Amino acid sequence: MEPKNLITQMENSAQAIRTLAEGVRDDEARWNPEPDAWSILDVINHLTYEETHDFRDRLDLVLHRPQEHWPRMDPARGVRDRSRQRELGQALEMFLARREESRAWLKTLEASEWNTEHEAPFGQIKAGDVLAAWAAHDLLHLRQLIELRISSWSVRPSPMA
Repeated sequence: MEPKNLITQMENSAQAIRTLAEGVRDDEARWNPEPDAWSILDVINHLTYEETHDFRDRLDLVLHRPQEHWPRMDPARGVRDRSRQRELGQALEMFLARREESRAWLKTLEASEWNTEHEAPFGQIKAGDVLAAWAAHDLLHLRQLIELRISSWSVRPSPMA
């Protein structure tokens, strides 16, 4: 897929994430289907963390800091550190602001840069591959948000009941 299309997909995903999270009651946002599973709030906080400390940073590393080592991943860090401290609306706005910063930055990159490679612990990775993984990551969590919304409606009483 072309980088321009991936960036457009990420813009669309951000709007879909907004749609799925806006208007969710606080109790539904914090509801976990199982003790170790993530809530809607956890997912949004994770997305914010990944937006700020993972994908954009790794793409910048591939493009502009070839001498640096690939950082270790801790995908649950954004959940452990912040999930219970924010309201969903605040977490969502933070994610959307970070995504807008990423979108603006991505649009400054030159077409030739997408083939730049970096040596990661698992082998060579191109900048375009990092971008594709970023866009795919959104889709995985969109599916998770949809499943959480459906699950919460099926196991929790409706406020109209």
